[in-house]
Amino acid sequence: MRNLVEVIARALLDKPEDLSVQEVDGKKTTIFELTVAAADLGKVIGKQGKTARTMRTMLSASGTKIGKRTSLEILQQQTAASE
Repeated sequence: MRNLVEVIARALLDKPEDLSVQEVDGKKTTIFELTVAAADLGKVIGKQGKTARTMRTMLSASGTKIGKRTSLEILQQQTAASE
């Protein structure tokens, strides 16, 4: 499922090298943390959240098949503060 998130997100991004997908596994729930550059955040979320909603639906469907609940969190990449 991690690969599913990564492939879909990579196709949408201008900076795919800044993509990061972390998987936090629990007993019944798996959380996928998708981190992208600030400039690409809107592309992953989509208009009115439709792209993010579609990705969550696909994850949910594939998770149901193996008996796990899934959640997708979309995060903005942290930039180093210049001092």
